[in-house]
Amino acid sequence: MHPSRTFTAPARGKSRRTVLGLSTAVLLGAMAAPAFSQEPAASYPSKPIRIVVPNPPGGTSDILARSLAKELGEMFKQNIIVENKAGGNSHIGASYVAKSAPDGYNLLLLDLSVLTIGPSVVPKLSYSPQKELTPIAIPAYSPHLLVVRNDLPAKNLDELTAYAKKSGTPLSFGTPLASISQLAGIMIAQDRGFEFNVIGYKGGAQAMADLAGGQIDSAIASVVATKALVQGGKIKAIAVTSARPFAATPGVPTVASQIPDFVTGSWQGLLAPANTPAPILDKLQDAIQRIVARPEFAKHLQELGSEPSAMTRQQITQWLRSETQLWGKVVKDNNIKAD
Repeated sequence: MHPSRTFTAPARGKSRRTVLGLSTAVLLGAMAAPAFSQEPAASYPSKPIRIVVPNPPGGTSDILARSLAKELGEMFKQNIIVENKAGGNSHIGASYVAKSAPDGYNLLLLDLSVLTIGPSVVPKLSYSPQKELTPIAIPAYSPHLLVVRNDLPAKNLDELTAYAKKSGTPLSFGTPLASISQLAGIMIAQDRGFEFNVIGYKGGAQAMADLAGGQIDSAIASVVATKALVQGGKIKAIAVTSARPFAATPGVPTVASQIPDFVTGSWQGLLAPANTPAPILDKLQDAIQRIVARPEFAKHLQELGSEPSAMTRQQITQWLRSETQLWGKVVKDNNIKAD
């Protein structure tokens, strides 16, 4: 489930009117048909595949893309190239893939919140996530961790709520602006009846550094981004936003135990341009499912702080639609703006 329940109680001649003209148009159209439509799925892939990551090297999406590229390359006996196209809050790389030929050779791997929040906070996107991209799989999900500075006297969400209400001033909350982290923090605070003083950052890494240094009180970020700091005793985990206790964060209570159905996080999705032939999408989906089911890969994901999602392409499409509606409401109700 996603937190929609909580929030409410909380997405590409004929004017001559002659048979000759029409026939010519049809013939020319057929001659102009792109080569990708001629390749049967059985021979796919017959050349290298590019996975575009719309972020700089070293981040969660980049690490996952390179792990998958190695596995897919061995499975398909083809080179799988990871290309970083950062910028525009990830929309430059996403738009590049959305506008690419729908032949299965340009794929996109990113945190799906870019696509579910983007239409609300960036009104003039150069592409339509729902119309120009189609999902393949979600190889990894990493829930958020609500984390605080070490000396803040709270060990769980109830204690944090009590402290926030008694402090007299809003708790400082570090987050990239117009991000899934900011929206998750807003929803938690509103449900529990306290306030966060949002401190905007260009990226989550700097927010985590300032939290570890005691410059801010709290933050929300994926388990992947916070796990090492928590294990190293630099920051303190208050709650995790998975539906059930999460294997990578033993002993950390869920937000859902206090706010029913509250589930957020970083869903790392693999997508293709819309109109990519279904047999190719099926082949890619099957390959991803087989990779993430391997014990050694599953262990790798857990060490990163992630786990795979079992959602099918159709389920992901429905989920993306509902998430876009949910976050659109949160953005509108709280007047959230992108930089």
